[in-house]
Amino acid sequence: MKRKGSAIWHGGLKDGKGSVSTQSGVLSDTQYSFGTRFEEGIGTNPEELIAAAHAACFSMALSGQLGNAGLTAESINTTATVTLEKT
Repeated sequence: MKRKGSAIWHGGLKDGKGSVSTQSGVLSDTQYSFGTRFEEGIGTNPEELIAAAHAACFSMALSGQLGNAGLTAESINTTATVTLEKT
C-alpha cells in the first residue's frame, strides 16, 4: 500500500507560506506557515497532522483489538499531542 502527500513552500522561513495536499484530495492546497506552526495563525502545521495521524491509527488499532474480542465500540475518541522541543 502506498499513500502520497505533498507540500509546497514559497519564500523565507518567517515570511513564506506553503500548502499541503494528499493523494485522496481530503487536503488540497491546505495552507501552512511559520505562524500556523509556531504561533496561532489560521491553517495547519506538520505537528498537528502527525498528531491527527497517530490518533487515527490508535483508534483503528483499538477498534481492531475490540473486534478480535467480539466487541464493537459505539465510538472511540482519541487525542494525541505532539510536542516540539528544541534540543
